[in-house]
Amino acid sequence: MQTEDTLIIGAGPAGLAAAHELIRLGLTPHVIEGLSRPGGLSRTEEHAGYRFDLGGHRFLTQMPEIGRLWEEMLGPDLLTVHRQSRIYYGGRFFRYPLQAWDTFARLGPVETARILASYVQTRLAPPDGDDTFEEWVTRRFGARLYETFFKTYTEKVWGMPCSELRADWAAQRIKGLSLVTAVINALGLGSRAKTLSDHFLYPRLGPGMMWERFADQVVTAGGQVSLHSRVLELVRTGSRIDHLVVQNSGGQQTLPCPRLISSMPLDELVMSLKPSPPAEVQAAAQRLRHRAFVIVQVAIDRPSLFPYHWIYVHDPSVIVGRIQNFGNWSAELLPDPCKSSLGLEYFCSEGDEIWSLSNAELIDLAGRELHALGLADPAWIEDATAVRHPKAYPIYDETYRQSVETIRAYLRGIENLQTIGRSGMHRYNNLDHSMMTGILAARNLVGEQHDLWEINADHEEEFE
Repeated sequence: MQTEDTLIIGAGPAGLAAAHELIRLGLTPHVIEGLSRPGGLSRTEEHAGYRFDLGGHRFLTQMPEIGRLWEEMLGPDLLTVHRQSRIYYGGRFFRYPLQAWDTFARLGPVETARILASYVQTRLAPPDGDDTFEEWVTRRFGARLYETFFKTYTEKVWGMPCSELRADWAAQRIKGLSLVTAVINALGLGSRAKTLSDHFLYPRLGPGMMWERFADQVVTAGGQVSLHSRVLELVRTGSRIDHLVVQNSGGQQTLPCPRLISSMPLDELVMSLKPSPPAEVQAAAQRLRHRAFVIVQVAIDRPSLFPYHWIYVHDPSVIVGRIQNFGNWSAELLPDPCKSSLGLEYFCSEGDEIWSLSNAELIDLAGRELHALGLADPAWIEDATAVRHPKAYPIYDETYRQSVETIRAYLRGIENLQTIGRSGMHRYNNLDHSMMTGILAARNLVGEQHDLWEINADHEEEFE
């Protein structure tokens, strides 16, 4: 077997960006991926002629290098899409990003006055504490707006009370916003945060098209991308990873490992190390928690159900968290322009009630909830499928930070290992941030010195 210069675990955005950069630097990467296609959570699935992605991935960045790379890969296959998102709350659809005239009109004068009064009260007498998501948002928006536009959706995503979710996530995802800046932006008097842009790029055939192109270029340049390959063990000799044990269709293989860049979940990385790390490091890995994700894609015998890309469902009467209308992202995701394709996103935990439902039960649930929201009649559904993705989102609970620090301190002692990406760092990075960790990890192998943990760009994000 050919000895590769660098092994990369994971063919998601971070791993493929690292592989592409290694090719540019004259090194030969071997990417190892457990799934059947590249892209990780950003991949595009196919069913009965319908293409759909998991979670909706907009290509939007303030990093010129990443933007140029996207254009280099897809060129005319990158569509410019005018964003249309809505928040569903109280039986009404609110424009998102929030627009003052629309929000106030739909809330009515009484509720608007309550929100503004709550905000003023908070500014005059800020509540104690800034450690949890609930405290962080309430201090900046007021309790009333927090209850209206943050609490329900956030608790659906994370499966825990906002009073237990760490403020780190809020600071990373919605930093810099306040009711004042939200209203100023809504009135067109200020500059919006990056992810609140009115336009974004989107691959013609879904985000998987981007990662398939990356993988093709890596292979064409002499690298290797091994799908259906799961890493079982990382075997260490002294301060170096000596080899990986990988399970694939041919059985178990041993891959020599002169250099390793890993985007596998940080807890799985630790527990795969042989010999095993000290007990306190293993305990830290076992404390790390993730949120899983299920998407139910339904094909509907009706065109143009609604014009939005996403609907954020801030309604506790249904379980669904967000709904995508794929034909509005790109018409070429549909096999027939007279049909519609919706993706109902359910945030869950592995083994819980939602995760454990059969596909038939998930499809039935999706039909009932579409009917309850007034979006579609279940009788219109022609076909449907469900896709599960474990460990989609790293959870920022009260123990995660110390656990990550314990693991990082231990991994610093392994000289030929770098961890990258959202899963590999247990950090809620965006797509472009994750790619940059991969690119800079590759450059570190040729003598540059980049702290990958400093990469998180603009910080100003929407709550999604």
